Amino acid sequence: MTNLTVIGGGPGGYVAAIRAAQLGCNVRLIEGEKVGGTCLNRGCIPTKVLLHAAELKGNFDRARDYGFSVKESTFDWKVLMDRKDATVKQLTDGVATLLESWGVDVIYGEASFVNSKEIVVKNGNGTSNLRSDSFIIATGSKPALPPIEGLQCRNVLTSDDALQIQEIPSSMLIVGGGVIGVEFATLFSGLGCHVTVVEFLPRILSNIDEEMASYVHEILSSKGITIHVAAKVTKIEENGNSLVVSVQKMSGENITVEAGHLLMAAGRVPNTQALNLKSAGVETERGRIKTDKFMRTNVANIYAVGDCASPYMLAHVAMAEGEIAAENVAGGVREMDYSVVPACIFTSPELASVGMSELDCQKAGIPVKVGRFPMVGNGRALTLGEAEGMVKIVADSKYEKVLGVHILGPNATELISTACMAMKLEATAEEIAQLIIAHPTVGEALKEAALSVQGRAIHLPKEG
Repeated sequence: MTNLTVIGGGPGGYVAAIRAAQLGCNVRLIEGEKVGGTCLNRGCIPTKVLLHAAELKGNFDRARDYGFSVKESTFDWKVLMDRKDATVKQLTDGVATLLESWGVDVIYGEASFVNSKEIVVKNGNGTSNLRSDSFIIATGSKPALPPIEGLQCRNVLTSDDALQIQEIPSSMLIVGGGVIGVEFATLFSGLGCHVTVVEFLPRILSNIDEEMASYVHEILSSKGITIHVAAKVTKIEENGNSLVVSVQKMSGENITVEAGHLLMAAGRVPNTQALNLKSAGVETERGRIKTDKFMRTNVANIYAVGDCASPYMLAHVAMAEGEIAAENVAGGVREMDYSVVPACIFTSPELASVGMSELDCQKAGIPVKVGRFPMVGNGRALTLGEAEGMVKIVADSKYEKVLGVHILGPNATELISTACMAMKLEATAEEIAQLIIAHPTVGEALKEAALSVQGRAIHLPKEG
């Protein structure tokens, strides 16, 4: 029986541990804090509780459009925090129960390598040395902190800190217009905070299709969120209970923004510094562990998955990598496939994407056809009162094979799974167009976008 030690109990680690146990390995899991990792404790799950609260407030605000007379609603931040904490506890307790049910031995402490077959674990009880046949490293990531003068000022937060504040700030400046930044902008703005976003690159959501990112920018701006792109924060100073933030634009203009809080959302970096990887001989690049297509490092018995190693810092990718690594530790030969990886952004409306953008195809020299269908033409979106957004399909011009699907609108993060299935099966626009999709559903917009690739969308007026 293979003895496996998994270091890190987040999505990649706990999935790897369970899968390895299913395959007959003797599994030990080392976790520094709580099982569930950043995703369950400080990321995906708690932020979605807060985002749902912001969505509920939005529903109250427009309830009169549906005939309701809603008196001014009151809001209790503490109740929401309690709800968030209860949800997190239920899920992390659930993961702990799953690990126990599969016989995984969970040890709490910080692990570091002595050599490729041995680690030392430190916790409140002291230190212990543990040997193992194989290791899977799944230590995740932590918030990146760029070198900005004044980061030590009061009310400067990381994404971890923002989930523990005692009340909604009256104003907040968010450094970073990526996924983390726009989600926090959505939730805080939706709950009544005045939000300013400062993004270093020429546009927000730089990894998303340019047209869709531009659409999101417009929507966020229409909700009162101020966005500065091609700009950077150079200095943070305290002024009484507020922060005065100096912002330098690439155009040469310098501005100052006053805010109650500042949130650092400028990405995340691999959490590998404490592992003493050199002693095990494991190669890294700028802190990220290098792996092959089997999730194996350069050391034969050591694997790595998730944010500490993956090209995608996404919980669902970490889970898939965890399965691959576990099966290979148990004697399998499975390769990780990154060809169909969805990205979900819980703005309002939601944005989801899979595959190549139009610009990706242009850079790769791939001629494409593009189909678009606006949500304003979708019956279900109109009944929900959520007609902003569209579905965009990018297909190669010769065979109309679907290369990318981008969805902005209600339930986009659910609908993208259908697009993933289609792309995994190498579907063409014609094959999606031939589907009979239930009416009235948002999913009909996916079919209409496929028809639009061929210039024959039914619910769009004739061009010209």
